[in-house]
Amino acid sequence: MSISASLVKELRERTGAGMMDCKKALTETGGDIDKATDYLREKGLAAAAKKAGRIAAEGLVESYIHGAGRIGVLVEVNCETDFVAKTDEFKSFVRDIAMQIAASKPEYVSKEEVPAEAVEKERAILRAQALNEGKPEKIVDKMVTGRIEKYYKEVCLLEQPFVKDPDTTVKQMLTEKIAKIGENINIRRFVRYELGEGLQKRQNDLAAEVEAATREVCGN
Repeated sequence: MSISASLVKELRERTGAGMMDCKKALTETGGDIDKATDYLREKGLAAAAKKAGRIAAEGLVESYIHGAGRIGVLVEVNCETDFVAKTDEFKSFVRDIAMQIAASKPEYVSKEEVPAEAVEKERAILRAQALNEGKPEKIVDKMVTGRIEKYYKEVCLLEQPFVKDPDTTVKQMLTEKIAKIGENINIRRFVRYELGEGLQKRQNDLAAEVEAATREVCGN
């Protein structure tokens, strides 16, 4: 069938794919732009999987400060070439990752980084909780497995819902970005600081302070 230039342009604007790839996708799907979008996404994800093993030693270290200096993030994101590292699209992606870390407080990049002892400790706590809730022993292990996946979504950056699009995980967004840019991208490491985190906060008793100040003024 004949594919119009306007349809190819629309698909290209929607997906960021090349003109010839868009035309092929539309031809393969009978001119259905939604199916063509899915077709390109599937092809892109497959291509991204092939790129995953390639060396990514270029990239950026991004800093992000939030809340009038109360939260600070440093994150290193790698790509394959300095050319890609300097593009606005890559810089924007790294910025989004830094904002994600600031907002969602991950502790690790991926599941693989979570220490085995941390997982086993969490598993034991979740198992005890399930039993205390009166759940039958035969379904407890299945419940714990499901709750461990929820735990991963809380502490692992790649498993978290993306703050700008909660229907997409950070891992999915990363994979789609690899497919679009055409290079392997790796979120290598990060550190997150929150003002006063881990310190004992001073508890002010306003009434007691006012009373003490009054006594001082009165000379009592």
